Amino acid sequence: MQEVEVVVAHHERATLRVGEVFLKVDTDQTRTDVEVEAMALAPIPTPEVLWRRPPVLALAALPGTALGRLGEPSTAPPAAWAAAGAAARMLHDAPLPPWPGRSLAEIASHLDGECEWLVTNDVLAADVVTRNRRVAEAALRPWTPVFMHGDLQVTHVFLDGDEITGVIDWSEAAQGDALFDLATLTLGHPEHLDDVVAGYGTDVDREVIRAWWSLRSLRAVRWLVEHGFDPWPEVAVLRSQL
Repeated sequence: MQEVEVVVAHHERATLRVGEVFLKVDTDQTRTDVEVEAMALAPIPTPEVLWRRPPVLALAALPGTALGRLGEPSTAPPAAWAAAGAAARMLHDAPLPPWPGRSLAEIASHLDGECEWLVTNDVLAADVVTRNRRVAEAALRPWTPVFMHGDLQVTHVFLDGDEITGVIDWSEAAQGDALFDLATLTLGHPEHLDDVVAGYGTDVDREVIRAWWSLRSLRAVRWLVEHGFDPWPEVAVLRSQL
């Protein structure tokens, strides 16, 4: 008999694995709508949709292993990171999805609210928040929108050797900043930024990527705490920016 593995679970979403099938349960079907449509539009490998019966989405497991985990050293070779960068470039060169992403004003407003919460609740030292808020400012500039994955963290990129077998978790996909995806991919793994950029195939503004590291981490800590997750990897990123 196959066992049921709880991959992730909180009060909004849960993902279960039963053999070679992932069952995603989401209280917000809009997120699932985006995920299904984004996977259909993406020019890179994605999981096969087996069936959908709201609130459950069934996806086939991808072959291979994840590129890494936030907070842990990656054992993947440089060629694997370069392959991830090449996949990101292929996605960013694709036609835009028909739905917009967050505006600059929305991102800035949310960031300010999160910074205030972190200091008011004594979650992080004020100087850590202030310094990272200053670094994050470089990301708050106009960009040419691309087809952005929106949550391209290392655990969502699967490889077999040096070849991408698929990218999972597309519920945040939208029109957005290409450098946000590259920053998310290298968050906590700055030593692999050169490999990712080499695979991406064009030079990028590394200060903006560094700014997105701060911005994403500042925005993530509260959500992680309130949903029962340990935010120490993001906190480590913020402290490393000092």
